[in-house]
Amino acid sequence: MAYCVYRYRYRKDRRAAYEPENKRLEWWLTVFTTVGVIAMLAPGLFVWAKYVEVPENARLVEAVGQQWKWSYRYPGTDGILGTVDIRHVDTNNPFGMNPDDPNGQDDVLVSGQEIHLPLGSPVKMLLRSKDVLHDFYVPQIRAKMDLVPGMITYFWFTPTRAGRYDVLCAELCGSGHYNMRSYMVLEEESAFNAWLETQPTFADTQVVKVASASGSLVEQGQQVAESQGCIGCHSIDGSPGVGPTWQGLAGRTETLSDGSTVVVDDDYLMESISLPNATIVAGYPPIMPPYQLDEATMAALIAYLNSL
Repeated sequence: MAYCVYRYRYRKDRRAAYEPENKRLEWWLTVFTTVGVIAMLAPGLFVWAKYVEVPENARLVEAVGQQWKWSYRYPGTDGILGTVDIRHVDTNNPFGMNPDDPNGQDDVLVSGQEIHLPLGSPVKMLLRSKDVLHDFYVPQIRAKMDLVPGMITYFWFTPTRAGRYDVLCAELCGSGHYNMRSYMVLEEESAFNAWLETQPTFADTQVVKVASASGSLVEQGQQVAESQGCIGCHSIDGSPGVGPTWQGLAGRTETLSDGSTVVVDDDYLMESISLPNATIVAGYPPIMPPYQLDEATMAALIAYLNSL
């Protein structure tokens, strides 16, 4: 560059040669540029193609994201995941499973805080969002992918090291984003199979739904709290969260944002669930959406809150 600046510097006794075009130069520049770009991109494209090509023996697992909670679904003994539709989502069917699809009856549903996977077996993670953009991220597996409403995304990996790792949301998804986490447990095949046997299938959840009259109201309320994502904002052990803790909630005196106080009873709980912004507990933001629950579901949830 220094040579060109000096060699072609302005001099009064010389005139610059006027050359409006040089087709030969343009042709060779085009060829060399094209070859250079291909040489830089081609290796990466081959690596990418290998990365997105899922092994045929990969185990299917679906991760479902919602504000601010993770849920998981495994195919049953048939190895096929049942179809889902947002129109089927309700309190008793939080995954939106199609009740008429026989392939979904044996699907294993996990609403708890852990996803278990066996070591040494490739896993294809199907990702689905029920509300806004999320991102499934486990730092230790060196892979992450967005969950986009209205579509299914995926990535795959092979677990190689046993342990219990944090599952995080790496996409800002609202005020409770920081608290949207669960755990991935990587373990031997035998331990994984033993854990999987303890998880309910979709058919099991429907049996519970039909036989709810004979079940524990508190247990039903716990299922409602988990399926609606309540535990993403409200802790049950007294730890701080986006909303007030549920530990010792019943009968507690709360100070509201206007300085008044209220004793937490069933009427207050019903109002706080149906019209959460009517009375705001001091120190917490008014971000909870209203929930329109039927009478039986509301009674179960309140019974669970009173039991904590």
